[in-house]
Amino acid sequence: MSRRSFIKKLPLAASIPFALANVPVRVLGEENALTRMAAAAGENRRLIILQLHGGNDGLNCVIPVEKYDQYYSIRPNIAIPSKNNARGYIPLDNTLPSDAQVGLHPDMQAMKALYDQGRMAVVQGVSYKNNNGSHFRGRDIWYMGGGYNDYFQSGWVGRYLEGFYAPLGMEYPKDFPNPTMPDPLAIEMGTDVSLIFHQDGNIPTSIAIPNDPKGFGDFIEGLEGFEDIPATVDPRGIPPEYLKDSPYYKELKWILGLEDKTKSYAKRLSEQYKLGQTMDKGIVYPEKYPFNAPEGSQQNPLSHQLKVVANLLSGGCQTKVFLVKIGGFDTHADQVETYNPTMGSHAALMYHISTAMNAFQQDLRARGYENEVLTVTTSEFGRQVASNASYGTDHGTGAPLFVFGRGVQAGVVGTNPDLTKSTVEMQYDYREVFGSIMRDWMLVDDQQLEIIFPGLVTKGIHKGVEGQPFQTLPLAQRTITGSEGFISDRFGLENCYPNPAKDATTLVFHVNSANNVAIDLYSQKGEKVKSLVNGLYPAGEHKIEVDLTGLPAGNYIYELKSGFFKEAKKLVITK
Repeated sequence: MSRRSFIKKLPLAASIPFALANVPVRVLGEENALTRMAAAAGENRRLIILQLHGGNDGLNCVIPVEKYDQYYSIRPNIAIPSKNNARGYIPLDNTLPSDAQVGLHPDMQAMKALYDQGRMAVVQGVSYKNNNGSHFRGRDIWYMGGGYNDYFQSGWVGRYLEGFYAPLGMEYPKDFPNPTMPDPLAIEMGTDVSLIFHQDGNIPTSIAIPNDPKGFGDFIEGLEGFEDIPATVDPRGIPPEYLKDSPYYKELKWILGLEDKTKSYAKRLSEQYKLGQTMDKGIVYPEKYPFNAPEGSQQNPLSHQLKVVANLLSGGCQTKVFLVKIGGFDTHADQVETYNPTMGSHAALMYHISTAMNAFQQDLRARGYENEVLTVTTSEFGRQVASNASYGTDHGTGAPLFVFGRGVQAGVVGTNPDLTKSTVEMQYDYREVFGSIMRDWMLVDDQQLEIIFPGLVTKGIHKGVEGQPFQTLPLAQRTITGSEGFISDRFGLENCYPNPAKDATTLVFHVNSANNVAIDLYSQKGEKVKSLVNGLYPAGEHKIEVDLTGLPAGNYIYELKSGFFKEAKKLVITK
């Protein structure tokens, strides 16, 4: 191969994928000092960023319960039916204040389950000042970590990774991979490395796992030599030393280092992926939407990505940040089926996210990694409050974001939007959301947080207002204490009365949503004696008197089961 031919291939070199156990991978970052930092962290916490590409319609996934009539009148051709319908919205949490009461799309039942388990938070009205409704510029703003009039050449995750390793004396990209951190610092699913992973100098700190199965190794094998160049010219095409401080020298040297780095990363990731497969716990990731939707919307593109992440993590991968993606949210037309607004392309997306995230959380728990991973969604903007005549919605401003994981502070942050406006107004700047997660989950200090999101600490942003002191939103737990308190506020079995009892007692329990509830009575030997309660009960507190006649005196246990929730208490029967 000639040197000229090789140089012509250089732009392609940065985008050629290689196969990782049949999963195509492409490397877009060189060895650098960033790798050692991940292992040096006190806690091995990871962040998964879930990109909802196209601008999600938040009002059809998080429905404003207290304003339902107004909501329905503004978008009658796409509105989700009320909770009393067969496929009505799912009430999320009856303990919330009235202005925060929301319902979920009927195909988000799996996310409702995550919320009830204390593993999901919702942030209402997330955007940025002067949102321009552009897919490309909007995504750049979210990824660079700045405001509407900023044009950073680096991304907020790239600056985080750069600053994380700097105290260890590591400079990206020259010090990676290395024995301490042999893994990529960040991994992106797709065919591009996004601005979010670029550090200062516009060099990405990540690799990408694209859909194209073409092997990167085949491309490298084709670089047999540079036979046609004079002996006085460096055979690798590296510029002379006097240009070593120039961006050209650094960029070209980085590209020419791809061969060594890709081989190192490919071997390592392949081993981890295969090892992770041997630890598969049999968790099923749903692959297809079970109701009516356009053919192109039926397959779940997220399940495979999250399963890859789970395999890599359980295989020992130390990567700190992952970016997974799902598209199809630019729903100007045919957002719903004309005959049923609960089905269609947007409904399928809600199902895909909900079921894939639920499976991912189950998988992490089964593999022992649930305490290490937090997932947060992002989308460039929301949609208009009113629907259009094409059964769709046009570009808007704010939208809800979701946070998943055992380390979340479960709940709803913010209130229902003002539906008299044409678009969902911003309640929180996106930097408040990600800044809170970086501070409480990734444990960065304020000095580093100011570098990640310039001006967030020194100038401040609070509830979308610039110049107000930044206050951490309650989204992540600095120390994971579990979700027992959150759950007990929403599900619980109280002490029955009277107790001791003779012929009857009153059972008291509360549930956070309509649920099948079973309460059984057991002997001290663990044998089931009697079914006391068995049926579907609405959200709220319930008091039920049960008959105990005919049961011998003694000590018993009564246990409530409702979905994931179980609780038992002692009952004494006297005669």
